[in-house]
Amino acid sequence: MSERTRATLIAIAGIAIIALSAGAALLPAVNGIEGSQVLGALLLAGGLVELGAGALRREVRRFALGAGGVTALAGLLVVVNPTAHFFPNVTLVAAWLLIRGLILAVASRLAEGSVRLWTMLSAGVDLLMAALLVAGLSIATIVVSLFGPTQPLVAGFAWFVAASFIVNGLLLLEVASCERNSVPAEARPA
Repeated sequence: MSERTRATLIAIAGIAIIALSAGAALLPAVNGIEGSQVLGALLLAGGLVELGAGALRREVRRFALGAGGVTALAGLLVVVNPTAHFFPNVTLVAAWLLIRGLILAVASRLAEGSVRLWTMLSAGVDLLMAALLVAGLSIATIVVSLFGPTQPLVAGFAWFVAASFIVNGLLLLEVASCERNSVPAEARPA
C-alpha cells in the first residue's frame, strides 16, 4: 500500500471518529437501555475504526491497536449487556478512559514529532476525564439515587465520550498529515 493511500485511509478514520462524536449528542435524548445501546454502538464503531487506523500506522502500531481494541471491547461489553441503570456504564467508561489513556501515555513516549504531542494530548484528555468521572461518581451516586439519572448528568456524560472521540480523531488527522508528508517530493503529484 502506498504512503499516500495509507495517509488517506487514516484521515478518513479520523474524520469518521470525529463524526461519531456527534452521536454522543444523542445520549441525552434517549433513555434507559436505548441510551446504553447508543453508547455501546458508538464505542464499538469508534474502536473498530481506530483498530483499522492503527493497523495502518507505522509508528506505535501495537499501542494504537491496543487503544482501539480497548474502545471496541468497552463498546461490545455495553452492547452485549445493556442496562437501564446509569452507573454500570459510567464505571465502564471511566475504566475505558483510564486504560486507553495509559496506553496512549506509553505510546506518546515512543512517538515522534507532532504525533507525540497529539498522542500526549489524547492521553491527557482521557486520563483527565477518567479522573473527573471517578471524582464525580460519588456526587452523582447521591443525585441518581434520589432523583434518577437527570438530563444534565446524562448530557455531561455524553460530552466525556464526545471529547475523547474528537481528540482521537484530531490525532489520526495529524498522523495522516505526517504520513502524507513522509512521501518523497518526487512521488507527490505536481
